[in-house]
Amino acid sequence: MTTRRSPALEVGVAVNDELLIADGPRRRGLVNHIAEAGLGHVTVGDHISFHGGTGFDGMVAATSVLAGHDSLRAVIGVYQLALRHPMAAARQVATLSQIAPGRLVLGAGVGGEDRSEVANAGVDPRTRGRRLDEALSVLRRLADGEPVDHEGEFFRLRDARILPAPAPRVPIVIGGSGDVAVRRTAEHGDGWMGIFCSARRFEDTVRKIRAAAETRHREVSWFGLSMWVGLGRADLAAQRLLGERMQSLYRLPPEKFRHLTAAGTPATVAAALKPYIDAGARQLTLVVAAESVHDGIEMAGEVRDLLGIPSAGRG
Repeated sequence: MTTRRSPALEVGVAVNDELLIADGPRRRGLVNHIAEAGLGHVTVGDHISFHGGTGFDGMVAATSVLAGHDSLRAVIGVYQLALRHPMAAARQVATLSQIAPGRLVLGAGVGGEDRSEVANAGVDPRTRGRRLDEALSVLRRLADGEPVDHEGEFFRLRDARILPAPAPRVPIVIGGSGDVAVRRTAEHGDGWMGIFCSARRFEDTVRKIRAAAETRHREVSWFGLSMWVGLGRADLAAQRLLGERMQSLYRLPPEKFRHLTAAGTPATVAAALKPYIDAGARQLTLVVAAESVHDGIEMAGEVRDLLGIPSAGRG
C-alpha cells in the first residue's frame, strides 16, 4: 500500500449559474474574486437534463474555472459518470490535466433522483449503480495511462489507452451516502465527498471508509464536505436567504434542512463547520446563499480566516 499525505485543509465555494455566462470580463472577475478571497477551489455540478431540461456539463464548467485562473482548483461534485462512457470521460480528464495539471478533482456519482434524466441518457435506472462501479474500474486505469482490456456487463474495451496520462494523478472521489458509498470509495475512490450529513455521520463514514480500504490494501485520504450555508451580516437575514433558496430548489420547508446546513454571520458558519473538521473533513465547499454572489465569496473568505486556514490565494 502506498502511503500518501492527507491533503491540507482548504475552503472553496460552489458556483454554477453565475459562472456560465457569456460576459467574459464578469466571469473572469468572479474567479479572480474567489482567488483573492483566499479560497482554494471552485466546485461545479453536472447534469445532462435535470427536472425537465436544466443543468450544465461538469467537465465544461470545470474548464471555465481552470482556464479562467492560473491557481484555482476545480472540483466536479459530482460528475454523472454512470451516464457516460469511461473512455470519453478519461479523455476529458486527460485533456483538462494538460491545460491545468494538478488542479482537477473528479467527483463521481450515480446521479440525482430524476429517473427520466437517467433513462433519456440511454441508461436503465435500475442498473446505474452497477454501471457506475464498472465505469469507475475502467476509468481509473485509463486515467492512469494503463492499456485496458475489459469485458464487462456494460463496457467492452480492447487494448484501450488514453495518453498522455495526467501528471500528477487526478483524484477520483466518490459522492453518496450509506454502505454503498463506503464500499464504492474503498474499492475505487481516492476519497469521498459528503453532503447533507451531520458531523457525527460524517465522522462515522470516514471511519468506515478507512477501515474498508485497509482491508483492500488501499489508502483513502481525501475527505470533502459540501454544505449549504446562508451568509449575511446578521444571523436572521442569512437564515432567511438560505431558507428561501432551499425551498425554491428542493420544494421542502427550511426546517427539513436546518440541522444539516448553517446560516448566519461568517463567525456563526465557521463555528458550525468546526465539528466537521474535527470529524476529518479537509476539503470544505460552501454552497452559499447570500445577497449577491460577490457578497457570498467575500464572506466565505472570512469563514476561512476564522477557521485559521492558510490562504490559498492571498499574497
